[in-house]
Amino acid sequence: MNVLVTGANGLLATNTIINLLARGYRVKGLLRDTKKFLLPLHENLELVLGDITDHNALELAIENCDYIIHCAATTDQNLLRYDDYHRINVVGTENIIRAALKRGVKKIVYVSTANTFGYGSIQALGNETMPAKAPFKSAWYAKSKQEGQNRMLAIKHQIEVTVVNPTFMIGPYDGKPSSGTIIFMGYRKKIIFHPPGGKNFIHVADAANGVVNALMNGKNGEAYLLAGENLSYRQFFRKLAAQTNGTPVLIALPKPLLVTMGYIGDLIRTMGFKTALSSTNMKILCVKNYYSNDKAQKELGITFQPIDKGISSAIQWFKEHKML
Repeated sequence: MNVLVTGANGLLATNTIINLLARGYRVKGLLRDTKKFLLPLHENLELVLGDITDHNALELAIENCDYIIHCAATTDQNLLRYDDYHRINVVGTENIIRAALKRGVKKIVYVSTANTFGYGSIQALGNETMPAKAPFKSAWYAKSKQEGQNRMLAIKHQIEVTVVNPTFMIGPYDGKPSSGTIIFMGYRKKIIFHPPGGKNFIHVADAANGVVNALMNGKNGEAYLLAGENLSYRQFFRKLAAQTNGTPVLIALPKPLLVTMGYIGDLIRTMGFKTALSSTNMKILCVKNYYSNDKAQKELGITFQPIDKGISSAIQWFKEHKML
């Protein structure tokens, strides 16, 4: 079976390609820069240059493919207009849909984000039945992924569609780095300043396994949270420090300070300067957005490793590539 993976040099996409190849699939990887691809050549892997805004490249990539795993998205937090997210995360998704319908693709797995669903507390975890909540409803990235998710689910009567919603992924092949930046924030530091909130962390290999299982086992029109461990930022940095037997001083930044910094960021952004500082982003750091993985375990048949393993594999990969 032939599978197209969009955004092939991203963290999740790269790990998903590894998983697919290990299971004997033939894979096409659509990406914008082949020089940034992190995997060695493989007889069952073909790279196609282009992106989801390029109709011709998309048509070429989808040709002879039975399935699509749509990972490509912009996750940058410093973009100044919602249109910049919409063009890729929504319009790009619509391009995938049109090309898939034209080529007779059997199924699409759409990679969304956990924050299209409402988060919960450690006592009552968020799940796939809960609508998105503030402050994520105001976050342009989450809003654009919600729109893309809705576009995908709207075609479930024409093409089989399954949505996966990963949480915060940690692990190897994070070439930018993207979410792995949090490792750099605390690795071997004597003092670590951290936000007061928390989130769900997942080993990227488990997320990739969930994506591939969704390809075969995911129900049409359903969405699945791919969630690992629910931790406060303080707990996460303690786990990170334990990798080197470190005992850093952990200092929680007060919410009023972070929110004030966010509003300063809003002002800077109005002047046309790119910055990840914004009131929405700072408010996100102050909430504990926790999720359940019950549905994914039951229906996709996947298990989840402790995030300690994701942290250690990320550290090892960064070291091997002289990034840490």
